[in-house]
Order: sequence, then C-alpha cells, then structure tokens
Amino acid sequence: MKQHIKVKLKIDVLNTDIPYWQDILNNKKIAKDSLHPEIDRIFFEYRIPVWVTKEYKATGKDWDMAELANGLNRVYRLIPKVDTPIPAQLVQQVSDLPFIEEVRIGELACVELPALMPTQMSTDTDIRSRSSIYLDEAHQFTKGEASVIVAVLDTGINLTHPELQHALLRGEDFVDIIDGAGKFIGDYLDYDDVPDDEVGHGTHVAGIIAGKGLMMPIGVVPNCKILPVRVLGAMERNGKRVGAGLVDNINTGIKWAVDNGANVINMSLGIRNTGGGLPHEEVVNYAKHKGVTIVAASGNDGQEQLYYPGALPYVIAVGAFDEIGNIANFSTYGKQVSFVAPGTNIYSSYLNNNYAFSSGTSHASPFVAGAVAMLKSYAVKKRNLRLSDNQIKYILKHTSDKIDTQFKHRKAGFGKLNLLDALRLLDYKLRREEVEKWMS
Repeated sequence: MKQHIKVKLKIDVLNTDIPYWQDILNNKKIAKDSLHPEIDRIFFEYRIPVWVTKEYKATGKDWDMAELANGLNRVYRLIPKVDTPIPAQLVQQVSDLPFIEEVRIGELACVELPALMPTQMSTDTDIRSRSSIYLDEAHQFTKGEASVIVAVLDTGINLTHPELQHALLRGEDFVDIIDGAGKFIGDYLDYDDVPDDEVGHGTHVAGIIAGKGLMMPIGVVPNCKILPVRVLGAMERNGKRVGAGLVDNINTGIKWAVDNGANVINMSLGIRNTGGGLPHEEVVNYAKHKGVTIVAASGNDGQEQLYYPGALPYVIAVGAFDEIGNIANFSTYGKQVSFVAPGTNIYSSYLNNNYAFSSGTSHASPFVAGAVAMLKSYAVKKRNLRLSDNQIKYILKHTSDKIDTQFKHRKAGFGKLNLLDALRLLDYKLRREEVEKWMS
C-alpha cells in the first residue's frame, strides 16, 4: 500500500493555493510539489518526489475560528509520486526542523469486527436488550426529531434497507486505499458519495440507532436522521473480513460529519496508539469546539486498555453488559469508560436487506449515541433548546444505574444506560424555573 506523510506546521505557510488531498485524486495536475524549502530539500535528497496537499478542507471560503484554534489549516498530506517505503531517517529529519509541530507516516487502522450471524426471526427478537434500557417507556417522551442528525462512521450502510431508508441522508465514502489490490476486497479506491456497506457492521449499528421496527426491535431514535460516513473498507485477513481504513481518512470523515450537520457521531471502532500523538485528537477537539458529541466503542479485548477515539477525554467510551446485566467478559475497561449498554446477541439490520445478531462494544455504543440524540431531540421538542455536550453528559452521569456503591466504576463507568430516568431528569430540568438556572 502506498504510504503518505502527514505534516503539521507550527505556523502555516504562505502558499494558499495548495489543494485539498481528495481534490487531486482524479486530477494530479492541480497538485503542488513544494511546501517549504527545508522540507523540499529533504525529500529531494532521498529522491522521493511528492504531491503536496491540504489534509483538511475549510468549512467555508476561509478557515473558521474552530479550525484555526485546532490548527487544521496547518496540516498537510504529502503523497509520494513513486511507490517506495518512506525511510525513518527522512521522517526524523523533517521532525527536527524547528517549524514542525508533528510529522508521521499515515497508518492503516485494522478493526476487528464482531461476527454477525444472519438469521430470520420474529419481530420480538432481542426485545430484551431494548427493555433493559427502558426504551418503550422512553418512547413515550420522544422517538427523536428529524432536526437531530447522528453520523455513523463505520463500514458504510446498506442504503436500500427498509429499516433505514426513512432516516438516511446523503453520505460520503472516505475509503481510498491507494494500491490496495491483493489485500482489500470490494470498493477500496476513489472516495465518493456512495457509502454502501460490504461488511454489515455499519448497517447493524445504524439499525440500533434508527431502525424503523418492521422486522426487528425499533431503534432508539427512529425519527432522527442518519448521516452515513464510510471510513472502513473490507480486508481479507486469516480467512475473514475485517474493517480497515487509513487513520487520516477517518479523521477526514469526522470533520466532514461535523461540517455537514452532525449533532452526534457514533464510532463503533477503536485503534491502539502506536506512535507519537494521539489518534484523532485534533479533529475530536474540533468537534468539541462545534458542540458535537462523539460516542465510541471501548474495545473488545476484555482487558484494561486504551482504544481511540474512545480513550480521548472528550469522547464517551461505551462498554457492554450481557443478557443478565453483568459486564460482558469481552468489554475493554478502564478510567476512560463512561457507560455500559447492551452488547451481547443484539438483533438489528444487516446486508442485503436482512437481519443479524452480533455482540461487542460496537453494538453497545449506538445505544448511547441514540440516547444522546434522544435527549437532544426532547429538548428541541419541549423547549426548542439545543443542549450542550456538557449538559448531555450531566444527565447521563446522574441517571445511569450504578452497579455498586461507587459513583464511577472501572468496568462500568458511571453505570448502565437508563433512558427513562435520563428523560425524566431532563424533563425536570426543562421546566421554566429550572431551565433558566441550568442554561445560565
């Protein structure tokens, strides 16, 4: 797979004509081959010519305050014109330049996807998981509002599935694995606006959030909208498909979701940190500036480990509990875990307009993402108010069901998701005399 180099400068260069990396994929003529004389010199010495591109695209004509505050205008992607390994010495030499904030080689993130078991079952299949968070009772308050958008960053979504068609907005595909032949299967090259699913993982996640309830339990917020963002392609490894995508392309997907109206982002994925800097940090901070809540899976290794973006302070990391209410043995734990939600034998939408069971924190995360969208929806419906991320987290922290006397548990976080109590507390907070104090 052809590598690229991500460079973040301490101060932006004066050349404003450098194109966004996606814009050069079909038109290399617009690309530049120079970024800064000192950087150019190092690449010339190693005989590696590059296309110089912007890593991110500005929201409007110019960079806004949130983009500037997080340095997104100072990040560049250097794409080699030749397929050759990038020497570690080159990276070190660029890193040593005094005006460089960060430099690293683009990484491929491989995400172990839980097995999905296709089956045809009755409409009450797995009603247990929805009952455990009091979904039916919560729906007496709201089933979501169309103005609230949940972005699903995943393997894509089955765009014709009858459980999901009512909720889907036009999405985007950020999987672009240059020279991926032999490892990747299906669509792995050339990003586009058709985020179709080839694995089933993203479709299953989306059904938990907004499934219509035709042949499966109804989603947490079926009246909200889903923004499909495909960031993981399908790769064959050890005889099975896994999700894989470039970390930097996942970052691009996060920013695109924020810029295209997402109120909540669900990321049922996670990667370990193997190098300098924290994965996704700059775009997660950008989402924070924009008030977008990010929910992510904690991981499925059953150990005390950190997986990103869930391990970032701003992100809600979700673990899983099983059918009898115990913490699932596969659920990754630690101080980063915020809540636990149903995560074993969850029934939801699948490929080819079908349905499937699956287990994992990947399937616990969308219950919490749906809960965030539900709270945001109720505030809009009741008082036409936009809840802040802090207000959402306050409500969830103080209404989750504790598993012991601790306020926060190292395996369960603040506790098990309880939609009914969350909405009751929010309803109280939205009373006129309370909301004035709460919003001040």
